[in-house]
Amino acid sequence: MSRHSDLTQVLDRGAVAIIRAQSGELLVDVSKAIYAGGLDVIEVTFTVPGVLDMLAQVKRDLGDKILLGAGTVLDTETARAAILAGAEFIVTPTVNTDVIELCNRYDKLIMTGAFTPTEVLTAWEAGADIIKVFPAFVGGPAYLKALHGPLPQIPLMPTGGVDLETLPAYLKAGACAVGLGSSLVTAKMVESGDLEGIQKLTAEYMGKIKELRKG
Repeated sequence: MSRHSDLTQVLDRGAVAIIRAQSGELLVDVSKAIYAGGLDVIEVTFTVPGVLDMLAQVKRDLGDKILLGAGTVLDTETARAAILAGAEFIVTPTVNTDVIELCNRYDKLIMTGAFTPTEVLTAWEAGADIIKVFPAFVGGPAYLKALHGPLPQIPLMPTGGVDLETLPAYLKAGACAVGLGSSLVTAKMVESGDLEGIQKLTAEYMGKIKELRKG
């Protein structure tokens, strides 16, 4: 798939699931549960050991069923390694124009973390496809709305603190999509292997997004 079609998929779904798992097998199982719940855009963070092998394993097991990305990417070396392991998109917590340039060169979707208006515009002008407003909970929906006002052309994806309670306000404030981490894939669910719970919660989030967009 192309970067453009991947972007369209993210915007259509309205959410990115962010997973932190301690093994490749568990990561595959959690990814399958999220997919069964109706979300096929999944980010695996680089904060866990052996993540490259995990990425490759998920890619082997799920193939093109999901759009698989790598998160918490801090430099070009990590970004390139993730892409070679099968990542279709890259997510950063901060603005790194070198990473943006590399993703553009590889025709890979890049979601760049930013917070201030200057950071948001810098990332966008450097070639980022989506700006991950992080950490979103610091300013909340009101801050996202304030950012969206003068920068309506920039797709903003709040991440950090988005849950079922705050989701409506973020979408109303102008979010193109939301990043769902611990509010969707809780550490307790992962550790206990509660795949059914993850699937049900994913379905609840996706149903809520569709409902809010219709309204």
